Amino acid sequence: MLTHIHPKLPMRNKKATRNFYSDKLGFQEFGSADYDGYLMMQKDGIQIHFFEFKTLDPKENYGQVYIRTNDIDNFYQTLLDNKTSIHPNGQLGNKPWGQKEFSVLDPDNNLLTFGQSI
Repeated sequence: MLTHIHPKLPMRNKKATRNFYSDKLGFQEFGSADYDGYLMMQKDGIQIHFFEFKTLDPKENYGQVYIRTNDIDNFYQTLLDNKTSIHPNGQLGNKPWGQKEFSVLDPDNNLLTFGQSI
């Protein structure tokens, strides 16, 4: 039986990625070891892993993750309070597929979409 998924996304700069996910999204670093070229971040019940890709062109990166939440309005407001940039085409709104969603881009252009069933 499948029980969890931990997506792996590219990052150019470990410090910039760590700072964005902790300062802007409220994640914490997972684990006690500091692996060269690898980063694991967690928040509540999810983890996102990152692998170093120094030559990544963010304009050519199509990494995407859809993250479900049970309190999207509060989380959205927290990001606004943290001055987190919301994707210009990803403002909080109800979608025809029964989800309330919004999206952000991380420093490497990975698209994070957060959604809650409505």
